[in-house]
Amino acid sequence: MDYKIKDLGLAANGELLIEWASDHMPVLNLIKKRFQHEKPLEGVKIAACLHATKETAVLIRTLEAGGAEVALCGSNPLSTNDQVVAALAARGTKVYAWREQKTEEYYWCVNKALDITPNLTMDDGADLVSTLHSKRTEKMKSVKGGSEETTTGVIRLRAMHKDGALKYPIVAVNDTPTKRMFDNRYGTGQSTIDGLLRASSIMLAGKNFVVCGYGWCSRGIASRARGMGSNVIVTEVNPTKALEAVMDGYQVMPIIDAASIGDIFVTSTGNTKVIDEEHLKVMKDGALLANSGHFNVEINIPALESLSKGKRRIRPDLDEYEMKNGRKLYLAAEGRLVNLAAAEGHPSEVMDMSFADQALVAEWVWKSTDLKPSVYEVPNDIDEMVSKIKLQTLGIKIDKLTEEQKTYLLSWKEGTV
Repeated sequence: MDYKIKDLGLAANGELLIEWASDHMPVLNLIKKRFQHEKPLEGVKIAACLHATKETAVLIRTLEAGGAEVALCGSNPLSTNDQVVAALAARGTKVYAWREQKTEEYYWCVNKALDITPNLTMDDGADLVSTLHSKRTEKMKSVKGGSEETTTGVIRLRAMHKDGALKYPIVAVNDTPTKRMFDNRYGTGQSTIDGLLRASSIMLAGKNFVVCGYGWCSRGIASRARGMGSNVIVTEVNPTKALEAVMDGYQVMPIIDAASIGDIFVTSTGNTKVIDEEHLKVMKDGALLANSGHFNVEINIPALESLSKGKRRIRPDLDEYEMKNGRKLYLAAEGRLVNLAAAEGHPSEVMDMSFADQALVAEWVWKSTDLKPSVYEVPNDIDEMVSKIKLQTLGIKIDKLTEEQKTYLLSWKEGTV
């Protein structure tokens, strides 16, 4: 048995969590049944750098059912569920993850996953792919392709491809509709609010809730905050997204203007120093800051440290910073992604689709013969298949086009009659 976790004795509780998630992931379970029968990944080695949650465990066991050998490391120092990884390790999965890792421990785990000499990679944030391309190039020859789970990772991978640095094909699972429209929007919206409430236990109703960014994740956060009674303010750099936020009924303004009136701030942009020193200086006493982006760079934490004269942990996932002028600012989950660091991440029902995409993409990449180094979209038939199966599991039926309607949509000769 090859693993490094916090405590194998937590395995029994982890199995219960995995069972609960599996019971709410019917699409992935249907794929697992087919994989068990067909073994499409027989002999394939997969290095996976993902948030080590109960839902991820269901994905890992689906890949293993398909014949794959998987080595899993966590994709964030605070997102690992120690009970879940214990359950995986107890049943033979190569897993290297525990909660509250130091940076050097985190990358040690990434390298342990790469020691498997993978044929496929499965990443969330592109740390594994980046390490493979920069420090573990000797493992590159065996890799046929990979997939990426989150917006931040896709941004990094597209930059790598633009620079000519990407050496094998990777599928942007994050960008396919059955992922971004549901996982990013509904999943991030609900789990971010969940993380904020677990970290702080504050009232959201009546508060000025500042959402930085208005991509798919931020749309979900803004919607759920408004649903809890908050006055939502959106900050953006993209004029089209800013206009969309206006049309959706939110206040839109520069972050420097929002900084002095906001009670709660959540970043979800995939960029750095979205909340910077100039914003921290004008925030009101008691303002709560949180990040729902992948990396802990969206809030300038070094600036927050330098502006403060004292820091204390006031709740398990909440740090109080006392500013030199006496104000107090509060940072949730150390500025790491609050929905996973302070809560459990997305609900199983929405991860069902995202991880169904991951499993089917792994099968597709392994069977493909003509993919060159680039960032690819998920094939449309995979996306539609996941949607159809999800609807079936929900007991929902939809209409079908008639032959006449199909012909009409393909014709240019018919118009106004």
